[in-house]
Amino acid sequence: MACRMDSAGRRPVIHNSATEITQSIEDDPLVDGPLISPDALDAEIKSEFHKLPTSWVALLLLFIHVIFVCLSVVLAVYCSILEDVIHQCHRYLQDFHSQTVIIFAKVSLWLLFVAFERFVQYQHKRVRGRGYLHFYRSTRSMKRLPLLVHSAGNATVMLVLSTQLSLPSAGHMYTYLLLGVLGLELLFSIPCLLAYTVKVVNFNKEKPSPDVCQEERMHAYSGPGSIIDTETGFREGSNLDEVVEKQADLIEYLKQHNSLLSKRILSLTSQQIRD
Repeated sequence: MACRMDSAGRRPVIHNSATEITQSIEDDPLVDGPLISPDALDAEIKSEFHKLPTSWVALLLLFIHVIFVCLSVVLAVYCSILEDVIHQCHRYLQDFHSQTVIIFAKVSLWLLFVAFERFVQYQHKRVRGRGYLHFYRSTRSMKRLPLLVHSAGNATVMLVLSTQLSLPSAGHMYTYLLLGVLGLELLFSIPCLLAYTVKVVNFNKEKPSPDVCQEERMHAYSGPGSIIDTETGFREGSNLDEVVEKQADLIEYLKQHNSLLSKRILSLTSQQIRD
């Protein structure tokens, strides 16, 4: 890099082999203004790993679900099936039937799963924005399954209640069907929530770098003749929609990262000119 004075003798002109940068100290507001702290930019570019705070919420929701099913079974047995103690339940339930109380509680539980799905979706979008595209796509279906299970359970409960209104003389069969639906929901929800929790806990424990950084590291440590499959292009047997979506996510992350790098370069250039 060489530096010389122009004909007016007022400003330096810096020549580089690749690019030529001409800055006026008197006219350029970037040079005259306060410099951006390199440490602050480096902190943004190399940000700390942020843990995903959804594992404990999933475990709490699973615990609430187990408690709900246990209480529903106890309520149905003592207030609907056992004839000897039904009159005692009427003192506490007043005019409500045990099935009505269970359904009200089930709707409340379903609303909790809706709130959980929205919270998880928001947190996973933030994870995608930080460059963890593979983790985002690998948990896309996993975080939706519990809500889908409960929505299907709600539809089944509505079918049972509709049948009960048409054929009310079936004894305790509808109570058993209702408890069976609740048991199936719990049976399917436990593996979904546990698998999601394990996935998030492992992600927080590993503290991986963004996908782009991992691919760069793989290229750096690979030999000159090795071929690394980054799965960013279309290949035979690939899903075109997934490839396009991954490229869109990758472009969005790189735009944010390049913006921070541009600010860092401008700050270093301004510092160099002043020095």
